[in-house]
Amino acid sequence: MAGPEARLFGTDGVRGPVGELLDAQLAMALGRAAAALAEPPRPRVLVVRDTRESGPALESAFASGAASSGADVYLTGVLPTPAAPILASLYSFDLAAVISASHNPFTDNGIKLFGANGRKLDDGAELAIERAVVSEEGGPSEEEEWGRVERLNTAEADYRRAVLDRYRLDLSGMRIALDCANGATFRVAPEVFRQLGAEVATLYADPDGRNINLGCGSTHTESLAETVRDGGFDIGFAFDGDGDRMLAVDRTGEVRDGDEVMALVALERSRAGTLGGGVVVTVMTNHGFHRAMGDAGIEVEITPVGDRHVIEALDRLGWILGGEQSGHVISTDYAPTGDGLASALALLEALDGEDLAEASPMTRLPQELINVPVADQTSLEENGAVKAAIEAVEDELGGEGRVLVRPSGTEPLVRVMVEARTGEEATRICRRLADAVESELG
Repeated sequence: MAGPEARLFGTDGVRGPVGELLDAQLAMALGRAAAALAEPPRPRVLVVRDTRESGPALESAFASGAASSGADVYLTGVLPTPAAPILASLYSFDLAAVISASHNPFTDNGIKLFGANGRKLDDGAELAIERAVVSEEGGPSEEEEWGRVERLNTAEADYRRAVLDRYRLDLSGMRIALDCANGATFRVAPEVFRQLGAEVATLYADPDGRNINLGCGSTHTESLAETVRDGGFDIGFAFDGDGDRMLAVDRTGEVRDGDEVMALVALERSRAGTLGGGVVVTVMTNHGFHRAMGDAGIEVEITPVGDRHVIEALDRLGWILGGEQSGHVISTDYAPTGDGLASALALLEALDGEDLAEASPMTRLPQELINVPVADQTSLEENGAVKAAIEAVEDELGGEGRVLVRPSGTEPLVRVMVEARTGEEATRICRRLADAVESELG
């Protein structure tokens, strides 16, 4: 288990290699501490997981820890992350945990926590849990009883019903391909699309515990693009391992990311008068999105990377729509978190029968992103050589592009992103910056 000097929670819960950062001992301690700090004294706790082979053991450990603090724990088995806040609201749970490492390989896993309001726990709550884990606090006193652990057998049907109640679409006659990343959407996503009348073909919907995200899903869209293009499908959707993000593929095989999905949804809702304010995006969002929203008179708020920051801004501003280029799209009138399945349906709702291949909601500035493995992310901000390289690139772009160099919040990487006048220029400059980062921090 991580020592007291370690910072357990990152930008999306506790996440890392199983057996190194995260093991059954830590999962039990997190369950014990989180339940002990929850309200009321005997809280009701929900636990959701994805398809990783380490999931059942970590699920059992977290549930045991929570029960030892007097919580009654309800297990759903495999469901997408967004099922947690939806079920928490439906059944008035006091705490929900999702055991997943999202788009990471099967060797990683994680635990992210949601409060009774369906929002991820804030920094203060996570810090309190960390302190309780380090001090080994929690667990019932001698006169208290352990809580129960049982299955919530209606969970999948309840989640599916929530999606269908919100998106009452008729997809009859549509041929749709789904890449389920061998992850949490492998059962529920095809079933929802079939219930809406679509003809569905599935890719990577046969999880074995180790093939989650392996050459598939929203981080590897090549197979889906080929299938949609060559198979005569109308559209395709690629989910990530825990099902909270989605990328779309049009009938020509072109991938449409979260920026374009948000642009389409925002423009249609603005025309319909249902946007409810502006749109919240992160610093990674392409400048073309900002131009399109400006032309439409739609206000845009920018946050740091991470869906938590997007949701906090939506709450603060009282807006509805936000998200990330990576495929997190959040509609708070549906749920306070990204939902890949709901995002796919929101896109189809916005298209209203039109062909995605013909839709041009924004003109994208050419963008290149390189992930650089590094030994020490913490020294990035103070590294003079990297700073000088960034300044030189910004001078070269002369205000007709953009540079963003930032540490990943979930992996030992520095992400280098460049937008430029041409794709060739973006690739060349991004490679140069990535080489500088690797030389200094790799």
